[in-house]
Amino acid sequence: MTGTKAAFFNVQPVASALDTLFQHWTPELRTEKLDTRQALGRVLAAAPLSPMHLPSFRRSTMDGYAVRAADTYGASQSLPAYLTCVGTITMGTETTGDIQSGQAVLIHTGGMLPISADAVVMIERTQAIGENEIEVLSPAAPGENVVQIGEDVTLNEAILPVGHRLRAQDIGGLLAVGILSVEVVKPPRVGILSSGDELIVPDEQPSPGQIRDINTYTLAGLLQEAGGKIVSLGIARDEMEHFLMLAQNSFPSCDLLVITAGSSMSTRDLTCEVITKLGKPGILQHGLAVKPGKPTIIAVCNDKPVIGLPGNPVSAFLVALQIVVPLIKRLLHEASRPAATVRATLASNIPSTAGREDMIPVHLISQNGGFVAEPVFGKSNLIYTLVKADGLLHIPLNQTGLKAGATVEVTLF
Repeated sequence: MTGTKAAFFNVQPVASALDTLFQHWTPELRTEKLDTRQALGRVLAAAPLSPMHLPSFRRSTMDGYAVRAADTYGASQSLPAYLTCVGTITMGTETTGDIQSGQAVLIHTGGMLPISADAVVMIERTQAIGENEIEVLSPAAPGENVVQIGEDVTLNEAILPVGHRLRAQDIGGLLAVGILSVEVVKPPRVGILSSGDELIVPDEQPSPGQIRDINTYTLAGLLQEAGGKIVSLGIARDEMEHFLMLAQNSFPSCDLLVITAGSSMSTRDLTCEVITKLGKPGILQHGLAVKPGKPTIIAVCNDKPVIGLPGNPVSAFLVALQIVVPLIKRLLHEASRPAATVRATLASNIPSTAGREDMIPVHLISQNGGFVAEPVFGKSNLIYTLVKADGLLHIPLNQTGLKAGATVEVTLF
């Protein structure tokens, strides 16, 4: 399949095209040490081990009294247990004192239990009856309202696996055990090159026949969110020398190159020719069995993926979601995660053609405790079909459409 002519519009499903690419490309793992507090959204290259038990001491989960549970057995509103309060636990300091049978100590949430105490009675289940005596109005079981040593994390436990993308709660968990730095995968450099004589930068006012380049920025947002470091390569004119110069100048410093526009069968198509000059083996696939996005180009040049996307914004975005985002995750060696989805009732019929996969933007409407998915129909050069959508509906390869009223699964943006 290598070579422009052999691959040209011999369409393949997305999964098959990706498999072909993966057979020709194995990404290098490049890592760096990073301050844990700056590592949100980064992918772990090494599994951090806990240097301690967490908690490292027994702690109360309630405001109340630390007690020996046996002293409260049988306690009730009508027959309370009477205990002597012998002090107060000071927060943030080690508890060196202890209690004897028949004694209690006032403790606050997070306080360290005395050695002999094995439970905490909620303050709402007690009543003071004098300066140093309390009534306990219900029994406490051993361990009740107490967090045990190592209950959260144990010493030398692997806290998070390799390939895990760090979330806000993960940062907190790492810092809680004193892990101040983590080894993460370096973000891949993703070059984005737009092409077309009609394109201008968004800052300029378009003349008749011109349009603002939005693909660079919508793709940059999508791919940066996936974990890529974006390198904008500018806008190539529909002229071979300029197009090739922009591609070749930055290609060595990129891990992945994405080119938008110029991937159709137009006589002005220069993308295939440019890609073949970037390195071997070159084009592996030209044409995907998807709508929108059929004229997509998939290539590997000098051990780097090169993806030629259609110029229409909707097509470019949806194909990038299916092709480029998985490549970034592979570069990051990120473990697979389930997509965020919601079940909904389809509002109207959606036609499709067997032999291709359709990605349909849908708007979700809350109704009767559930959701209704309303298709956002529009041509692939109309960006607001995506702006108005909340997610995507996938119609599989050999299905000929969906009927109104069907229960569908929508993948959320």
